[in-house]
Amino acid sequence: MTSKVTYNGELRTTCLHLRSNNEFVTDAPVDNNGLGQAFSPTDTVATGLASCMLTMMGIKARDLEVDLSGSTAEVTKHMAANPRRISKIEVNMEFPANVSDKHRKILEHTANTCPVHYSLHPDIEKVIVFNWVK
Repeated sequence: MTSKVTYNGELRTTCLHLRSNNEFVTDAPVDNNGLGQAFSPTDTVATGLASCMLTMMGIKARDLEVDLSGSTAEVTKHMAANPRRISKIEVNMEFPANVSDKHRKILEHTANTCPVHYSLHPDIEKVIVFNWVK
């Protein structure tokens, strides 16, 4: 078992990672009857894409002896109705400028083939921007 999710009432859950005992709270968003005081479940999905991309790039960068420390990803999630679902995820990433063109290409390919990217429904539009500027 990977995790345990407990419904706290009032549209909130506590998500516990069993191996590490780390936890986070989710809250329904304001546009869906919630208070929006924490990540919503769909926020965690969109954020998970960026986290997975950076993690996989970090693994590959370590193999290439490239330091991506301080890299960031800004995530914007768009929702659709009928049925309510994620329709689009935008990820705007920033990386160190001193990475060679060859390594940039390898790292971008690695990001675009991460497990979460492959796990998302193909109807979800993914707009990924790589900025090598930091």
